[in-house]
Amino acid sequence: MSDFSTAIKDGVHYAKHWPSEPALASIFIEHRVISMIPWVNKVMPALAVITLLLPYLGQQMHMLPQSAVFAVLFLSAPFHVYYWLGHRSKTLLPPSLARWYRELHHKLKLANESIQPIVQNPRYIELADILSKAFERFDRGFVIYGDS
Repeated sequence: MSDFSTAIKDGVHYAKHWPSEPALASIFIEHRVISMIPWVNKVMPALAVITLLLPYLGQQMHMLPQSAVFAVLFLSAPFHVYYWLGHRSKTLLPPSLARWYRELHHKLKLANESIQPIVQNPRYIELADILSKAFERFDRGFVIYGDS
């Protein structure tokens, strides 16, 4: 159970650290997933209540167990999102993104930004930190990676 709660905490941390820049939406799925969190938190509890009320309103009491299962599924949706984000934050970057991470780290170091030391095997959480710093310091043109 502690792995699950750790992944949830990591997901919340990752969602807070990921830069909410539309320029990243075409490259990373994080922008879309994180931007959907408020919607999920608002809509899913209402969907769960409606799902539990429908058997009563339609006088279909034999459907109540299935409705309860769906209600639990709807209520657990935010946990699924945060769990996925927590797992993603600990995933190692593919080689092309790791190279981009190193290039951004080098550019920030040359710009005299105070940043963490470079990580040999960077994960998505380190990329999020570097991207946040880079968006604060540079214009949006650095997002087009692959150019050296």
